[in-house]
Amino acid sequence: MITAIEALERLRIGNQRFVDNLTTRTPTTQAQLSGLSAAQAPFAVILGCSDARVPAEIVFDQGLGDLFVIRVAGNIVAPSQVGSVEFAAAQFGTPLVVVLGHTNCGAIDATIAELGRPSANQSPNLYSIVDRIRPSIQPLLLTEMKNHPELLRATAVRANIQASTHHLRHGSQILEQLIQEEGLLVFGAEYSLETGIVDFYDAVH
Repeated sequence: MITAIEALERLRIGNQRFVDNLTTRTPTTQAQLSGLSAAQAPFAVILGCSDARVPAEIVFDQGLGDLFVIRVAGNIVAPSQVGSVEFAAAQFGTPLVVVLGHTNCGAIDATIAELGRPSANQSPNLYSIVDRIRPSIQPLLLTEMKNHPELLRATAVRANIQASTHHLRHGSQILEQLIQEEGLLVFGAEYSLETGIVDFYDAVH
């Protein structure tokens, strides 16, 4: 298995190919399918938003078996997402985890709207997503940012990504142990819907 830094570079290079429209993906052969049916060894875990415009395999120009992808609206971290990340990191030795948010995130917009004007008719299931994002955004509304919607929106996206990243780094005994003993890295990243570029945040634990 490659190192976390090598895995990160592989994602960076793949994203650059995507941006430059130089994809290397080719049709999958029967031999490749047969090989993947026996085992998998993804080199990175991507915890991303469910937004249809941000499919991780395409954004990073990767193929079958390369990425272990978990998608949920708002790239939130709930117990099931933590368990999925733990599974991939421990079971397959995947060295890198990336929390992938994106610009113009609908879940962020919904949370900002809810905090500004609570809805009595909101689905409890949707509210559970908003409730996960809320702690990242509430402090921003106590600043001058509340008067600058676009700045608030952009800052909220980043704050939510960082909160999810922090949760994975410090909210799981299994992941903390893998970070300390096996060199697992957990990064935050933001995909630009406008440019296709993924901006990776630092990996400070």
